[in-house]
Amino acid sequence: MIEQFINFVIRPPRAEYNPDQYLWEKEFTLASRTYQRQDLELKNARGYTLKCSHYLPSPFPEDTSLPCVIYCHGNSGCRADANEAAVILLPSNITVFTLDFSGSGLSDGDYVSLGWHEKDDLKMVVSYLRSNKQISHIGLWGRSMGAVTSLLYGAEDPSIAGMVLDSAFSNLYNLMMELVDVYKIRLPKFTVKMAVQYMRRVIEKKAKFDIMNLNCLLVAPKTFIPVLFGHASDDKFIQPHHSDLISESYAGDKNVIKFDGDHNSSRPQFFYDSVSIFFYNVLCPPNVPRAHKLEKYYDLGDLKLGSGVEESLLYEILSSLRSASTDAASSSSLLPAISTTKSVTELLSEVAPVTDVESFFREDTDGNGETGHDEPTDVQDNLTGEGEDCCSYTSSNRESWGRCSSLGGSDEESCADLRADDTLSQNTVKVFATPMRGTKEKSLYPKEDDKKHKKNKKKKDESGVKKPKSERFEKLEALSRRLRHCLMKGSNHRRHKSS
Repeated sequence: MIEQFINFVIRPPRAEYNPDQYLWEKEFTLASRTYQRQDLELKNARGYTLKCSHYLPSPFPEDTSLPCVIYCHGNSGCRADANEAAVILLPSNITVFTLDFSGSGLSDGDYVSLGWHEKDDLKMVVSYLRSNKQISHIGLWGRSMGAVTSLLYGAEDPSIAGMVLDSAFSNLYNLMMELVDVYKIRLPKFTVKMAVQYMRRVIEKKAKFDIMNLNCLLVAPKTFIPVLFGHASDDKFIQPHHSDLISESYAGDKNVIKFDGDHNSSRPQFFYDSVSIFFYNVLCPPNVPRAHKLEKYYDLGDLKLGSGVEESLLYEILSSLRSASTDAASSSSLLPAISTTKSVTELLSEVAPVTDVESFFREDTDGNGETGHDEPTDVQDNLTGEGEDCCSYTSSNRESWGRCSSLGGSDEESCADLRADDTLSQNTVKVFATPMRGTKEKSLYPKEDDKKHKKNKKKKDESGVKKPKSERFEKLEALSRRLRHCLMKGSNHRRHKSS
């Protein structure tokens, strides 16, 4: 019986695991962002090698330092216990560092000390992170033995920004006396005390620490680090009153959260939410942008872009297209400010009336300086509707992406294909794009007007007056090509991938 208690303290079951199987992958994704796991080894003051892992963004943002939370596992625990911490903290731009304490997991060492030697391991980790210029503030998150480790170290290092202490025991000697009652060991009180004294001498000889020194009530009054206590209300191993005792004597800002469960049960979501808010307040992580360029934001609305579409390029083209269209419609020399909160669909809808294909492809300057149109109004209206049909699509129809991707080639073929399959798609978003001149001229003249058109064209050729292409039209045409190329880039990618 005494040997079992000794092993309970200094040699509990050791976690044996495969890091590639039980830890997060070397590269993984959370909340549409990519992170990485960096494995490393540190050597503590006693010469033991500690197996460690650091979860951080990939790539790490340049010219930015991020805070870090060191997760300290419990008795019989290992680095895998920090998997939930990584999920909770990484989306808030807080990196997570975890380790196997000496005597635990894959690290060197034969015995654990329930926090006494582990605080020296933690000191080595904090020193390593302090030397990294990309790490700013440091927080501690410990559970059971890890909570005691964090509190013992926090009393020595007031620079720690905050601590979360889950199921910490107040005094190891009192805990051992309570476990005698929990496990219903029927022995006289004086016999139990003698057995504990014997265990104390054996543990000090083997593991090199005194169990009487593991008393959190001695360090709590001298610690001022903001702390969040957590404890399961049905914990029979370390009973909830241990956290209450520590909290009563704690000198710094504190809060206690009780929740359902026992010592080893999964923690409820509201506790994890409280932990996330706590560390966000004490560590003050920076707001690292998700993309390199966030100067302007455009709501895409219902417009679904393929994976190959560069949104920043699309926004740049839209802005230029808006500016070009405004130049064509107004004689003012000042460009209007572009709204950064309008949707792409609205921007295109605003651009379309001004950059209507008829107005640009039939805009000619005659000898008198007057602008005229070659075609009647009813043909104009017919063409506008036809152009809308050719350039409309639905993001929910995979085949419509294939049709749109044909715009990257011949315009005659693309319009013909789209008109043929137009009834198969449900139009949710209409994208206005300027067609190529060949498509325009082909759809503009009905067969009955071919002769009239040839006769007018012959007269113009004889007169020797060419219609110059306006500078505004050239700019708009180039922008429209870039816009279609940007949209169709993602379409081609998706179609090829699905095949």
